[in-house]
Amino acid sequence: MTATEYTPPKVWKWNTENGGNWANINRPIAGPTNEKDLPVGKHPFQLYSLATPNGVKVTVMLEELLALGHMGAEYDAWLINISEGEQFGSGFVDVNPNSKIPALMDHSAEAPTRLFESGSILLYLAEKFGELIPTDPAARAECMNWLFWQMGSAPYLGGGFGHFYAYAPTKMEYPIDRFAMEIKRQMDVLDRHLADNKYMAGADYSIADIAVFSWYGALALGLLYEAGEFLDVTSYKNLQRWTAEIAARPAVKRGKMVNRAWGEPSGQLRNRHDASDFELNTQDKMSDDE
Repeated sequence: MTATEYTPPKVWKWNTENGGNWANINRPIAGPTNEKDLPVGKHPFQLYSLATPNGVKVTVMLEELLALGHMGAEYDAWLINISEGEQFGSGFVDVNPNSKIPALMDHSAEAPTRLFESGSILLYLAEKFGELIPTDPAARAECMNWLFWQMGSAPYLGGGFGHFYAYAPTKMEYPIDRFAMEIKRQMDVLDRHLADNKYMAGADYSIADIAVFSWYGALALGLLYEAGEFLDVTSYKNLQRWTAEIAARPAVKRGKMVNRAWGEPSGQLRNRHDASDFELNTQDKMSDDE
């Protein structure tokens, strides 16, 4: 395949017709496009999100904290429909000026505290509750290494490989091949590390596992961009072992359901306001099947 030659103009201009699927959520300016307040529920934490990999990090973290007995981590999770531009409402932009999910408000703090960027949210929650982050300095450093590795690496998987493989208006060999090579390298990094470590930071499960699993676990399971066969994900045996172990955790199963609006109905919990919502969701689906 021969790529079409492109000569960049002297000054770039926004072509709103160019960009393929999801082009409507990308723009070269920040700020709100409409006035819209965010709903606020009864719990200390108010999450505004969607069950994309970055959103799943936070719901899994909150469910893990609740499973550990931290009732102060109770939360309301409100679905933000990014395909409809809800992330550009004024209320959402007040919480996250970058207009990306997830966004979290902590109303248990002395002054309500806004949180954005999934890695920042994970670190904040881990430190607030003293859970899922090592206390030993060397182990903590290793946890931070892998947390920030994920934050720096995943854009190549999402905005790079994912965009050109699944969403670009035209399939182009060069970018798909270039990003596939990088993603294969990243999986090899993980596979080699997990050959000698049970979890990302060593012997104990941590926020590093939650962060990496949301992207690379989904990839290893063949759920991300339907690219499992193309990337030969099953050949990474240590990554597969780790992925299966994380995926089996009850809190992970619950967290993956929250703010999910696609796939099997039994796997969706569009908005979450109480732990009983998971049970009610299952009962509703059973009633629908009867």
